[in-house]
Amino acid sequence: MTGAAGKVGTLLRPRLAREGRTLRLSDLHPVETGPGEEWVTADLADPAAVAEAMKGVDAVLHLGGQSREHPWADIVQANINGTQVLLEAAREEGVEHLVLMGSHHAAGFQTRPADGADLPDYAFPRPDTFYGVSKVVMEALGSLYHDRFGMNVTVVRLGTCNEGSLDTRGLATWISPDDLAGLVEAALVAPGYHVVWGVSDNTRRWWSLEEAKSIGYVSRDDSESHAAPLIAEHGEPDLTQPLHDRAGGVFTLNELGGSW
Repeated sequence: MTGAAGKVGTLLRPRLAREGRTLRLSDLHPVETGPGEEWVTADLADPAAVAEAMKGVDAVLHLGGQSREHPWADIVQANINGTQVLLEAAREEGVEHLVLMGSHHAAGFQTRPADGADLPDYAFPRPDTFYGVSKVVMEALGSLYHDRFGMNVTVVRLGTCNEGSLDTRGLATWISPDDLAGLVEAALVAPGYHVVWGVSDNTRRWWSLEEAKSIGYVSRDDSESHAAPLIAEHGEPDLTQPLHDRAGGVFTLNELGGSW
């Protein structure tokens, strides 16, 4: 698991623990390991360090890189070059299954289908940030390493992962940590190449779950259980507004950071 010190890694570690499984954790910032865990420090930009961390690994969950918008050079180094270094190290080691944590920001300018249908699993990339562009490249690299080298790769276009939905937008885009762990488990053994939406089966969901279900994902949670206090405070969301109509929400607004 790369990026093990981050929010998603912290949420997933206890949920991925299994009898007989060793989780090899990697990041630039060490964490205290628990039972069934071991630690290696590896910079994704350092091929030798990543190759060393990859030794003896059966499968990879890639969470590492810049998790938010940054200057282009930082994004390229951490998220694009880092992903290619990781995939190459996995190929050299003979790792057959990889789960790459992508993002809904790869399709941030996609909007709700006018006919009320779900946004398709492989909705054409329409990134909303440099970060989103890096996740599009991640999808492309995963596709290349599958087609050229036969590696099994699943990219998760992750929604909003927290213990509970924090706002009314999240009522549509939320994935519970338990559901994300279940999706990762399914993806870790899925043959082929897949791009799946990382979202719980929320009442207000508008991103497709068909591809995720095809690899064995079963969502058990629904953000509607968190809806009442959010709706009481903020009112029903206006689905015509970019915050709720676009996959990338606020990150599609020109005012963001003065440059988007």
